[in-house]
Amino acid sequence: MEERPETELISIPATPRASTPEILTPSGQRSPRPASKEAKSSSAWTPTSFISPRFLSPIGTPMKRVLMNMKGYLEEVGHLTKLNPQDAWLPITESRNGNAHYAAFHNLNAGVGFQALVLPVAFAFLGWSWGILSLTIAYCWQLYTLWILVQLHEAVPGKRYNRYVELAQAAFGERLGLWLALFPTVYLSAGTATALILIGGETMKLFFQIVCGPLCSSNPLTTVEWYLVFTSLCIVLSQLPNLNSIAGLSLIGAITAITYSTMVWVLSVSQQRPSTISYEPLSLPSFSASVFSVMNALGIVAFAFRGHNLAMEIQATMPSTFKHPAHVPMWKGAKVAYFFIALCLFPVAIGGFWAYGNLMPSGGILNALYGFHSHDIPRGLLALTFLLVVFNCLSSFQIYSMPVFDSFEASYTNRTNRPCSIWVRSGFRVFYGFISFFIGVALPFLSSLAGLLGGLTLPVTFAYPCFMWVLIKKPSKYSFNWYFNWILGWLGIAFSLAFSIGGVWSMVNSGLKLKFFKPPN
Repeated sequence: MEERPETELISIPATPRASTPEILTPSGQRSPRPASKEAKSSSAWTPTSFISPRFLSPIGTPMKRVLMNMKGYLEEVGHLTKLNPQDAWLPITESRNGNAHYAAFHNLNAGVGFQALVLPVAFAFLGWSWGILSLTIAYCWQLYTLWILVQLHEAVPGKRYNRYVELAQAAFGERLGLWLALFPTVYLSAGTATALILIGGETMKLFFQIVCGPLCSSNPLTTVEWYLVFTSLCIVLSQLPNLNSIAGLSLIGAITAITYSTMVWVLSVSQQRPSTISYEPLSLPSFSASVFSVMNALGIVAFAFRGHNLAMEIQATMPSTFKHPAHVPMWKGAKVAYFFIALCLFPVAIGGFWAYGNLMPSGGILNALYGFHSHDIPRGLLALTFLLVVFNCLSSFQIYSMPVFDSFEASYTNRTNRPCSIWVRSGFRVFYGFISFFIGVALPFLSSLAGLLGGLTLPVTFAYPCFMWVLIKKPSKYSFNWYFNWILGWLGIAFSLAFSIGGVWSMVNSGLKLKFFKPPN
């Protein structure tokens, strides 16, 4: 009886991990290679090119069918994300080696900053009950919308929404999404940069006065000149090429924010309170003035929770695969960051209002600390607090300016079809820094600017994510999820209009909003 040969086992080579060919970008980071002229032909490289007829020719027909079906399935469900070649040239997506630690650093740096220092100003108009209630509601609301943005980053199989504007266009349509999202996100970045120049320059001036003391020269720098010094430092640091490259700066910003936030409220509550302190909400001459001031105060509370315009950009710096999607490390980092954000914002707001009541100056708790207790607190400790604020402002300027840098370079690469050279990139950043400086000199209204910024950019944080969830995820009509997100979204739009009106009123009537504090002689 003839012996049957043993069945040959077909050995299929292990599939290598799909990776895009790489080039060296202007910053030295390796990123996906843009499509060349040859690649535009029918033989262009794709993530499933290894499952091709040439590769499958030695394999039996049944196995070939299995692999071809697997290829179609992978492409259909989008396990293999298609990359935009232009992303390899832009600062947000140039490097994709981020992780949960980077996400925590960036979110914390973006979420805690000078806006925490003016929260007690809002409490001076709202009082204890409404101040704490509004701050708590805003915190829970923005945490929910942040979760929405993290989940929507890869909501469509095979597509990553790397920028907030891209997600808005996917939800609202190309033209409407651009109009709805571009202005508030750019305005939030530019407005925050302007406010950072104001608070950073003023804090550097106070730091110099404390350190120098009576030995200062007879011709010290003016406030505007300190703005210029701070802007120059920001421009030097802005030469770092991409979002991942400033992770170290974000870590410094996060540490300094937590440290000075804690020091400011601890130093304030440890000192004796002013004898004329009162916790009654400030009363203004007319009912309309009181209403507008309350709206401006709520806008300041809303502005305290900025940073959602950067959520998509931060998540875009992370690698993402089917087994390890980017939303997992992003949400881990965000949860840690917002835990520390709560530990910073609530004590500063509550402790600052307890220490100064409605005597809080318009510049916030830092100005109050210097004005009331500059002679009671050791100079070294006071100088250290102000120095930490300066470091945090320098770090925050970088992360909030990155989307604007990305927009500049995207316009350039779209027109020229090539990456920005080092000189072009540097020129964009120098131009942006000095434009922010000139705006800051023209509009030196910190607390009023915070209220207006909070009103105009409120939809980015509180309204648009709810609408995007309904339009992209499409929950069952008339379900709780459907009603809940529609109601939150429209409430956010209504609050945005009211807070914006309050912010404009406060800027026009800056003499009515608060008593400006004059430090003792």
